[in-house]
Amino acid sequence: MRITFFGAKSYDKESFNRIKEQYPELELEYWETDLSPKTASYVQDSEAICAFVSSDVSEKTLKVLQNRGVKLVLMRCAGFNNVDLKAATEYGITVMRVPGYSPEAVAEHAMALAMAVNRHLHKAYMRVRENNFSLQGLTGMNFYGKTAGIVGTGKIGAAMARICHGFGMKVIAYDMYQNPDLDFVTYVELDELLATSDLISLHCPLMESTHHMINIDTINKMKDGVILVNTSRGGLVKTDDLIAGIRERKFFGVGLDVYEEETQNVYENREDDILMHSTTARLLSFPNVIVTSHQAFLTEEALGAISQTTLDNAMAYLRGIKSGTELN
Repeated sequence: MRITFFGAKSYDKESFNRIKEQYPELELEYWETDLSPKTASYVQDSEAICAFVSSDVSEKTLKVLQNRGVKLVLMRCAGFNNVDLKAATEYGITVMRVPGYSPEAVAEHAMALAMAVNRHLHKAYMRVRENNFSLQGLTGMNFYGKTAGIVGTGKIGAAMARICHGFGMKVIAYDMYQNPDLDFVTYVELDELLATSDLISLHCPLMESTHHMINIDTINKMKDGVILVNTSRGGLVKTDDLIAGIRERKFFGVGLDVYEEETQNVYENREDDILMHSTTARLLSFPNVIVTSHQAFLTEEALGAISQTTLDNAMAYLRGIKSGTELN
């Protein structure tokens, strides 16, 4: 079976090529351009395509893929809010994903963002490079003894909870389904979490019920001087309201690996471009905000797990075996 990869970066190719000999039944074709209705029309002789969180897997794209003979969409990621599953089912296209490749990788990045904004590491790094060794404006706070609020305690949220617990933090959480493995976590209602947490870290999926869950109302319920971290999905946070909260000095710091307008920027080198989206530019202008480019997953271990699970999914489909990673 031939698989066409969209949006394939050098690290994707290296990771998949490292193990492809274990899958002689599969032929891998890599395209750097990402998936869209236009690029989908270029697919030839591929029964499967492989897409990512940045890809356009809309109804329009899926219709084109169906016309090109594609029967399988392999998502090399956990998230699938960019996939029209109803249309995929209607067009007879199976969609599979990688549900858990390395929750620790994402959780560690979340804590790295929290630590960086707390201790102003981005400022300190730039200062010292300019021979400025002043400590003015670099004061942070101890995480030890503070309260960490984890929103969503699936695999990634649970990993973040354990990290916070290791820092000596009191860990509280909000989730519709309590994780029985987290015996050190106290589950509370969302309003209580917002009001009492010194660090709030978002680890829930993007759904209709969670879209813009961080908005002007929920921000106003937060403790003054809170640190907010989002490594989940940009749509969880209403960016204009977040900016208003930053301007009102509600936040000690904000760490974002995802944000609402990331689609045109994520994984692309735009250092010579003028950003046309004022919201993104405004976020980048604040001294207490750190934005990274959806890189929380990017470790050797995670890439290896993504590659293996993706190709295992392809083999399961090829052999008519249910893998448990199907989305439709």
